[in-house]
Amino acid sequence: MNHIGTNSIETMRLILRRFRPEDTFDMYSNWASDIETLRYLPWGPHSDVNVTHRRILSWVANYEQANVYNWAIYLKTQKQVIGSISVEMSNDKEESCEVGYCIGKSFWGREIVVEALRAIMHYLFYEVGYKKIFARYDVLNTASGRVMQKVGMHYDRTMKDVGRRRDGSLYDVVIYVKYKDDLEEEPF
Repeated sequence: MNHIGTNSIETMRLILRRFRPEDTFDMYSNWASDIETLRYLPWGPHSDVNVTHRRILSWVANYEQANVYNWAIYLKTQKQVIGSISVEMSNDKEESCEVGYCIGKSFWGREIVVEALRAIMHYLFYEVGYKKIFARYDVLNTASGRVMQKVGMHYDRTMKDVGRRRDGSLYDVVIYVKYKDDLEEEPF
C-alpha cells in the first residue's frame, strides 16, 4: 500500500479536496443539518453549526495521517462544498477499503456522486494501491445502490439486522464491491 493521504482531485464539475474550517457553513446548510439527507445515515442531524465546526476541525487534524482519505465535494458552478466522500474502513493486509458518501438533497439526481466516486476509486486503486473497494447502503436507500451500480460495482451480499435506524427499526445493508482487476479505464 502506498498511503499518500487526501490529495485534491479535479473532475469536470468537481474539486475533491480536504475539508477546511471555512467549509463549516456549507456542510451545515447543505447536508449536516438536514434530516431528509441523513435519513439512512447513523449520525446527525447536527443540532447547530458549532457541532459541524468541531467535526470539520477533527477531520482537519486527522489529515496529518497518511492513511486518512476524506474529501469535501466542491461543486465548481456553485462555488461551495455540497457533500463528502471518504474511506470509512481500511484493511491493508487484504488491500481493501470501504467508501462512504453523502451529498445535500438539493444536489441529488445529477450524478455528482457517480462522478466523485469514479474519481476516488481511480485514486484509491492506482495511486494508493487498494485491490478491492466496497460500499454499503441501507436497503431502503436504493438511490445509493444505483450510484454503486453506475460506477461498475457489483452486488456482493446483504447483511441482516446490522443496526437500528433513528426510528428504532432494524435495518439490513446491501454490500457492493469492485476489484481493481475489474476496473475499466473511464474518463472522469
